[in-house]
Amino acid sequence: MPEAQMQIEGIGLSFGGVRALSGITFNIYPSTIQAIIGPNGAGKTSMLNCISGLYKPQQGQIRFEGQNLIGRAPHEIARLGIARSFQNIELFRHMTVVDNLMLGRHVHMRGGVLTGGLYWGPGQREEIAHREAVEQVIDLLEIQSIRKKTVGSLSYGLQKRVELGRALAMHPRLLLLDEPMAGMNSEEKEDMARFILDISEEQRTTIVLIEHDMGVVMDISDNVAVLEFGQLIAYGTPAEVKANPAVIAAYLGQEHS
Repeated sequence: MPEAQMQIEGIGLSFGGVRALSGITFNIYPSTIQAIIGPNGAGKTSMLNCISGLYKPQQGQIRFEGQNLIGRAPHEIARLGIARSFQNIELFRHMTVVDNLMLGRHVHMRGGVLTGGLYWGPGQREEIAHREAVEQVIDLLEIQSIRKKTVGSLSYGLQKRVELGRALAMHPRLLLLDEPMAGMNSEEKEDMARFILDISEEQRTTIVLIEHDMGVVMDISDNVAVLEFGQLIAYGTPAEVKANPAVIAAYLGQEHS
């Protein structure tokens, strides 16, 4: 087994008297698809928010490639190579697809106002490099035909694809996807699952995925972490998790010890 790319150790998160996460510990390995599943309110999005810096847990550590993430601001974590898509679409609806994807490059933009304004020398070279990176994302996600369209005019499924593209435009080493297939029909889900597999296999990007569709999770994930009431009740391969009595009980609504 390779060395873990991310180590999550003993994460505890509370809001007032409400315990959202309690003692969460598991590893995420390079170039794998790691699913986080569980019933509604289990703490899945809270876990992603701790990784991306939106929440600061009161206990535990999160280390990414040797760097401690606890206490870092979201933009600092993004600069370390961690990108995020959200449960609710967070795109600029009045801007084009290409312009939204270019915004995903912001963490890599180093040209100052002066060089960017003059558009010569380093500013021009940087712009060309960012445009090339965006073109690669457009090709990968097969969105050439909508590149000039405003995001607000697109179907829900295509908007979700563009949001994945914006996160991917960062060229992250770890990609956090919060329900990327929510609200999609079966054809759109199949497309999204294929794109996620392509990103994992072709770009060797590590993916952490929250998803409710168990069929998709079991088909594309390398490892699955199962949360219930803010606690980790199972971790392993899809086959191991599917056979775990605690997981079966959680999803069937039965009590388990």
